[in-house]
Amino acid sequence: MKHLVIVESPTKAKTISKFLGKDYTIKFSMGHVMDLPKSKMSIDIEHNFVPQYEIIEDKKKLIAELRTAAKSSDAILLATDPDREGEAISANIQELLSEGKAKVSKDKFKRIVFHEITEGAIKEALASPRQVDGNLVDAQTARRVLDRLVGYQLSPLLWKKVRRGLSAGRVQSVALRLLVEREREIEKFGKENYFTIHGMFVQDKANKKEPTEFTLLEIKGEKIDIQQKLNLYDGEYSFGKTIITSREQADSLLDQSKKQEYIVGEVNMRESKRSPYPPFTTSSLQQQAANRFGLPGKRTMSLAQKLYEEGFITYHRTDSFSLSPVAIKQMRSFIAKEYGEKYLPKDARLYRTKQKNAQEAHEAIRPTQVERTAATVKTELGEAYAKLYDLIWKRAVASQMIDARIESTTVFADSVILSVSEGSNKDSSALPQNNKKPAYRFKTNGSILLFDGFLKLTPQALEDRRLPQFVSGEQIDLRDIRADAHETTPPPRYNDASLIKTLEEKSIGRPSTYASIISTITDRGYVERVERRFTPTTVGTAVNDFLVKNFSTIDDIPFTAQLEDDLDLIANGEKEWHQMMKNFYDPFAKKLQEVEGAERVKIPVEETDEVCPQCHEGKLVIRTGRFGKFFSCSRFPDCRFTKQFVEETNVICPKDGGKVIIKKTRKGRKFYGCSNYPKCDFAAWKLEDIKKSANQSQEKRR
Repeated sequence: MKHLVIVESPTKAKTISKFLGKDYTIKFSMGHVMDLPKSKMSIDIEHNFVPQYEIIEDKKKLIAELRTAAKSSDAILLATDPDREGEAISANIQELLSEGKAKVSKDKFKRIVFHEITEGAIKEALASPRQVDGNLVDAQTARRVLDRLVGYQLSPLLWKKVRRGLSAGRVQSVALRLLVEREREIEKFGKENYFTIHGMFVQDKANKKEPTEFTLLEIKGEKIDIQQKLNLYDGEYSFGKTIITSREQADSLLDQSKKQEYIVGEVNMRESKRSPYPPFTTSSLQQQAANRFGLPGKRTMSLAQKLYEEGFITYHRTDSFSLSPVAIKQMRSFIAKEYGEKYLPKDARLYRTKQKNAQEAHEAIRPTQVERTAATVKTELGEAYAKLYDLIWKRAVASQMIDARIESTTVFADSVILSVSEGSNKDSSALPQNNKKPAYRFKTNGSILLFDGFLKLTPQALEDRRLPQFVSGEQIDLRDIRADAHETTPPPRYNDASLIKTLEEKSIGRPSTYASIISTITDRGYVERVERRFTPTTVGTAVNDFLVKNFSTIDDIPFTAQLEDDLDLIANGEKEWHQMMKNFYDPFAKKLQEVEGAERVKIPVEETDEVCPQCHEGKLVIRTGRFGKFFSCSRFPDCRFTKQFVEETNVICPKDGGKVIIKKTRKGRKFYGCSNYPKCDFAAWKLEDIKKSANQSQEKRR
């Protein structure tokens, strides 16, 4: 019996062919075979929002080959990826091969699903074929139609009201709003000064050992720390400060602290446990890869796709923490063999995701064979793939290891004699009257790792801080004391990791879409990456403000999250997608008509004092276009003079003494390079790297 297996990529086909015999022919579709044409809307709004898909032009020859292969096969197994998009691709392939002169009977088609490309998984999938899941196809269709309606009807409006060439997207616009709102919170944040007091204590005045640093915790029973909160668009942001807000107040406390005598107050020791994190989901993998390696989500997903197709990891688009019983058994056996029984908990660890509507039938991301190390991946695929695989491997294996045990110690240093009378206190407002409490209480913390447990595989910057043997009631001496000045910090700008985390928490998009959301708003020039953090451009801010003002319901977190819930209900067969689309589109279409009369938005420009060298009337201003910032005349369009914008850093090139300027790669990523290029090829990703190079150059000259 001849079987035709259709997958999506040549790599996947090659890997699967290792496990199937001569009765199986494996072909690939190279992704989607049908799509909505880019030249027009292609949604029949009047007839239940039916999408008008067309065969992708460069796939016509491939479809003909699939038809020929299908005609001579007894069974056709659709083995595209195990998600909604993969289900839709299978449905499209089945539709194309079942129509026309060379049509194939629908009875021949079966859908098989596997979450890892291993012999066992393939054989298990072959043993349990099913039909294409119409509910999953409907959910994917609804998402595609929804995004097309929003994108193709909002974008022309942006051309009219903001600037030609702009575009909008349903989910991307909400992500942009997060970034713009955060930037505004940063701009209006009022920085405040505060001070922390640090005392260096020894147990014996004659002791020459290093003193132990304590931090002032309380003044007469009142904690000096203050927690403040900001209510942001995307939630709350907490930051701390102290009640010591002036240098005079700090200096007064230093003087008074020096006049006290101190004893050790409480000594609290406790043993605590730290448990391993669950294995990776799509979201947590992208976050960790961004934090550890600085990888954008798009790059992480590209590397993971290859690892999956080569059979090294399970399917990388998942929001589930669960692991199969077989995988858990393999990992536990590996841990016992490699590290010993003491690293193995009595019972297997089971994790359940807190993510709403998570697909628990899927597994978390894990190695398909726990014995395969990163060294194997490096040999076969290269270092970049090996680094990501190592991250996945360690996280998955560590998730089945025993807790780490930590001994934590907290020691308090209390003043016992108040040398200055309370009546003469220069800053009594900072010192509440409570004679039952010590005037000053300092605190220090220490910790010792008693047993590393899972930290043997995934050390998390946990260093021992071993304290001297303090005894409650013993006298200690204040050897030195200082006041450190600080400023309250505004909410940080988003980076890849924090933005993905927020998108997940707010149910904006799905795990498989986070990477494309970020790459879209970056590619459109709505945001820039500055040292791995996102800053909205003037164009991005203008687009956001227009959408928020005129489409506040659509460009909104709760509304977008509700649409994702609706799509999940469609996928589960609990909601009909045509009605959901009508409920969305009717008010949307009405709003589009209303906004036709809205005022045009002006994109702010940054003015300079330089006179235009062409017309000698206008002044040069800095504008932002598709390829970044540039100089143009303020009299545009009457004067069309432009010139390149060079962004300087006031840093000298350590190689030839030229100016260090900000440049961009072909993909839009910023880096620092010498203005004398190509004579000087110095380049760096971070300003800190340039300073290090400069210091090293100075040392060599010495």
